[in-house]
Amino acid sequence: MNKSRSIVIALLSVTFLTIAQTMPQKIKKLLNAQYAINALYVDSVNEDKLVEDAIKGMLNELDPHSSYTTAKETEELDEPLQGSFSGIGIQFRMNLDTLYVIQTVAGGPSERVGLRAGDRIVEVNDTLIAGVKMKTNDIMKRLRGPKDTKVEVKVKRGNNPELITFRITRDDIPLYSVDAAYMLDGKTGYVKIARFAASTNEEFVKAVDSLKNVGMKQLIVDLCDNGGGYLNSAIEMSNELLNKDELIVYTEGRNSPRNEAKAIGNGKYRKGKVAVLVNQYSASASEIFSGAVQDWDRGVIVGRRTFGKGLVQRPLRFEDGSMIRLTVARYYTPSGRCIQKPYKKGDRLDYEMDIVNRYKGGELSSADSIHFADSLRVSTLRNGRTIYGGGGIMPDVFVPIDTTEYSDYYRDLVAKGVIVQYTLDYVDKHRADIKNRFATVADFDLGFVIDETIEKEVIAAGERDSVHFNAEQYAKSKNLIKNIVKALIARDAYTDPAAYFVVMNHSNEMISKALDILNDDRRYNELLSVSSKK
Repeated sequence: MNKSRSIVIALLSVTFLTIAQTMPQKIKKLLNAQYAINALYVDSVNEDKLVEDAIKGMLNELDPHSSYTTAKETEELDEPLQGSFSGIGIQFRMNLDTLYVIQTVAGGPSERVGLRAGDRIVEVNDTLIAGVKMKTNDIMKRLRGPKDTKVEVKVKRGNNPELITFRITRDDIPLYSVDAAYMLDGKTGYVKIARFAASTNEEFVKAVDSLKNVGMKQLIVDLCDNGGGYLNSAIEMSNELLNKDELIVYTEGRNSPRNEAKAIGNGKYRKGKVAVLVNQYSASASEIFSGAVQDWDRGVIVGRRTFGKGLVQRPLRFEDGSMIRLTVARYYTPSGRCIQKPYKKGDRLDYEMDIVNRYKGGELSSADSIHFADSLRVSTLRNGRTIYGGGGIMPDVFVPIDTTEYSDYYRDLVAKGVIVQYTLDYVDKHRADIKNRFATVADFDLGFVIDETIEKEVIAAGERDSVHFNAEQYAKSKNLIKNIVKALIARDAYTDPAAYFVVMNHSNEMISKALDILNDDRRYNELLSVSSKK
């Protein structure tokens, strides 16, 4: 043994002794292993990564939702829920390796300097971003930055060969969680919630108020594909529908005493019929809201069984900006249901395959494939209906997934971005004509037709991108393709995300089912009565 190695071992022994005197045995063992690897391992090691991998390894053995994120990952995860970020205020899409401006935020930095929909950003601060296969995240980093800082962009507009230079002062840009709010008929309002962010309840209240002002008497809240977000936002939104002191949710864990959240009683929509739409991707905060509505017989839940996330994570931040989200409690609906679906500790793959297994097992196409144990049965709090816990919120009215129009040809058109690229090009060429012919989205919805010329152009666009035409599969997916093309043209032409839903919702079976229920008083009341069968 050489002298230097003997010194290292001697120093380690002293260190181990110090740790042993001041640390619990289990912590000492962990730190000793780290010291040994750093000092004695045959190859050099990345100490930061070693520590991060150890943390991830510990969390992986706990539950599927306890997690670790680096400082960068934490920032990216937090941003969509914060309600705003600092940037130039545009919605864009990459089209053939070029940044295409879909819309500018009203009153935002880009609109103030004259940037407009249809512009193509070619350079950012003298760095070429068009035609160089730059990643979208890298482009966003160049456009975003601290408030009041400046960024210079060069833009190609229309057929003008000269680039236009804009100097933009970054500002706070709002992030919205209400994707659409409009009237489905003379008395039914529709609100689509994408996520539960800091501003969600404020947006929801504003949407409900605006719909009530134009005659809304009954409401559909669409939470399909809403993966959750802030617990408090779900509580605030539930408060808008429930009466004073009605329990919304409670949380409880081994080291977390029971904590209850109840309605204050000042909600804007405590009366009036309600339908909540959910599917297999509705999770967490979406399940809190729909669970409270169902438990208090406040409305009808329509769709498919929700994801089943009933674990509460507490964020624990480190000095370097990284963070642990540690599961500290379970949340329970007002009737006492814990809707967390079963999981095996340390087997995240099995947990992640749950939705796939539901599809293979027939659950997404038939309610009869779902079976609950009697031990999971509880009763609603107002009318005493039978409902179940133990793995998501089971809807009062099941709507199977529709695969009748799906084909490999349609999948490839979407996967390769053919439809998105085609609609961007179409709007770029026809924006003025569309707006002249159809003053509003409603006018467009009624009057714009995807004709044979557009169909052929979509097919030709697919051929250019190696999506070869299949007549049989096209016939199967024809209506779906036409609807999506029309919806995307509407969204981009009117620079309004809600326009997409106005068009697509005509073929949404969940909405059709919910409308039928809301417009039939007898059916609605039967579903919420004690005689309702689950």
